[in-house]
Amino acid sequence: MNAQTAIRLSKLMSLALRHNPGAFNLTLDENGWVALEAIVTSITVRPKWHWVQTEHVRHVVDVSDKKRFEIQGDNIRARYGHSRAARPTYQPVEPPATLYHGTPRRNLDRIRREGLQAMKRQYVHLSTTWEMAVTVGRRRDYQPALLRIRADEAHAAGIVFGTPSGREDDIYLVEAIPPEFIAFPVDQASS
Repeated sequence: MNAQTAIRLSKLMSLALRHNPGAFNLTLDENGWVALEAIVTSITVRPKWHWVQTEHVRHVVDVSDKKRFEIQGDNIRARYGHSRAARPTYQPVEPPATLYHGTPRRNLDRIRREGLQAMKRQYVHLSTTWEMAVTVGRRRDYQPALLRIRADEAHAAGIVFGTPSGREDDIYLVEAIPPEFIAFPVDQASS
């Protein structure tokens, strides 16, 4: 499987495990898990995907730069980014001092008033690097606003942070971030 095909399969898996499991006849448990064989079967019935086997799905999990998925035993789930259905739990962890969030510029006024909210996702996703936050933000705005989160201060004030892995990670999850812990917007030089 070449890199482009792996990317397309990863996007299909994201649709099935993060956004619309019903369209794939999948029922995720409360933490987003489903049998690995079930997702393989649900993919192979789609046109042009009849060739997919378990090892192809495992390959996508292994090579994903963003570590979107995880496999435990015979089950698979998306680690984060759910817009519907499952709400994976996470272990509370102490965050790094600073985290970042890339967002469309049109959201800034609302975020200044209300802070960061999960909106259509299950959690607010925060990145450990400026570059990752920009990459994520560019999905919805070619020139996203970059927010710097004073995660250490938020954590000290009682905001619970977690990671999909339950340990130090590139992605941190929170229910919400109040505006007093957000620096608006920042550029790379000041990050």
